[in-house]
Amino acid sequence: MRRTTTAAAVATLLAVAALGLSPHQAQAAPATTAAGADASSQIRFHDIPGSGGITLKGNVFTPAGASSGRTYPLIVFPTSWGLPQVEYIAQAKKLADSGYVVVSYTSRGFWLSGGNIEVAGPPDIADVSAVIDWALANSPADANRIGLGGVSYAAGITLLASAHDPRIKAVVATSGWADLIDSIYSGRTQHLQAAGMLGATGYLTGRPGPELKTLLGNFLGSRLDQEQQMIEWGKRRSASEQVDRINANGAAIMLGNAWGDTIFPPNQYAEFYERLTGPKRLEFRPGDHATAEGTGLLGLPNDTWTNAHRWFDRYLKGERNGIDTEAPVQIKSRSDDGYEGYADWKSVGSGGTEKLALSDSEHLFANVDSGANGGILLLSSALDQFVKAPPIASVPLLPRAFAAVWQSQRYDGARRIRGTVKLHTTVTPTKGDGTFVAYLYDVGPLGIGKLVSNAPYTFHGKAPGRAFGVDLELFSTAYDVPAGHRLALVIDTVDPLYIEHNPIGAQLTFSSPRTDPSYVSVPLREQ
Repeated sequence: MRRTTTAAAVATLLAVAALGLSPHQAQAAPATTAAGADASSQIRFHDIPGSGGITLKGNVFTPAGASSGRTYPLIVFPTSWGLPQVEYIAQAKKLADSGYVVVSYTSRGFWLSGGNIEVAGPPDIADVSAVIDWALANSPADANRIGLGGVSYAAGITLLASAHDPRIKAVVATSGWADLIDSIYSGRTQHLQAAGMLGATGYLTGRPGPELKTLLGNFLGSRLDQEQQMIEWGKRRSASEQVDRINANGAAIMLGNAWGDTIFPPNQYAEFYERLTGPKRLEFRPGDHATAEGTGLLGLPNDTWTNAHRWFDRYLKGERNGIDTEAPVQIKSRSDDGYEGYADWKSVGSGGTEKLALSDSEHLFANVDSGANGGILLLSSALDQFVKAPPIASVPLLPRAFAAVWQSQRYDGARRIRGTVKLHTTVTPTKGDGTFVAYLYDVGPLGIGKLVSNAPYTFHGKAPGRAFGVDLELFSTAYDVPAGHRLALVIDTVDPLYIEHNPIGAQLTFSSPRTDPSYVSVPLREQ
């Protein structure tokens, strides 16, 4: 956990160094001024009044030579979870050089900002409006041209703020969440590594409030008696619950995420995108949490940030740069470097669906990790992004007592998987509670399986010995299966990414009744 936090801090300090600022200046007191590396736009560090009387540590970039009486479009960047106000300096400077006022601030509860960590609660949303008010009063910002942007935690905050402040005209939210529950509690299963990392970095870099401390304890402690309260807490922090207000306010919203995001998986973003009615754009790329846009925070060329600038230029400056005439859904396969454009998310798997029958009954003993797993938080999908090395498993060697395996025939031609793979099966448990994890693998001639997708599923209060049906969506992806390979569905009961709920001695049987056959539905790209 310390390495993750240190790496994030190093990344932001490198961005500061690239602009000629010292770490002391980056966390300096109000009204400290430093020129950019080329003496163009300028940055000033400020104490900004937040909601409820707290102070937020922030910085402001203004365009070079900003003249009296002239106003410029405003962009506000809250910081990501655990990062200080220098996070966006490289991108803020580029935006200011092109004619924006850019305000970034450390989110409440972290580093030197006041208050406690509220996890995108009402005080965080009120902070956004307070920062906008301050910027309009203390910079040459235009009240009619206001945008929000941010990565991860900031993305969740900006989406929620767009539901509450109608002054916001454009949003760029990357590697974030629209549905907090579907992100870290999908399949009614706690995403252990994700929640643990967020909790640890929160304690290391900020001040979790009493509510967050209690919630983390209940969540990681599997307090089922508190489950509904936790769900309601998450709903209040989910933009998907406020989509009608977001649509009514009409902000132009650009969403971006990575296929392998192990903190905020892509499915919930895609579902949210489909419900938006205003100007919108959805981008999915290979990678893990924030790795798709991470190099851009250092000022390096980056597709995500290039399109973010184009989005702001179109909807805050009115430039006809073509981004609104492109196919609004842009995806990049994990297997090649080209982009594919679609009219909407439903069209991504428009080439039809291939159903793989799961006709054989499989019996598992729980509580043992078979060797099939979803990888390591932040690392495995990053390796997939940069060197095309996803988590692997030797499918023929998986112990069949602890892993159920079904395989397709070898394919004569490539299969281009696009969208959300769905599993339908029948489960008979020996205990009332349990967890299983489904994996889809691309299996080569030597039996080595590369992970295509996965998802967990947990049940409680079932009658032992009584079968029940399960429909499970695996995490959305874009993956090309080469000719000569086959697909394999693997199910086991233990994965380091998730908390499992299998009692000692539990067993699971997966069957395919004649009246309700089991299958995996694989969406394909149009040939």
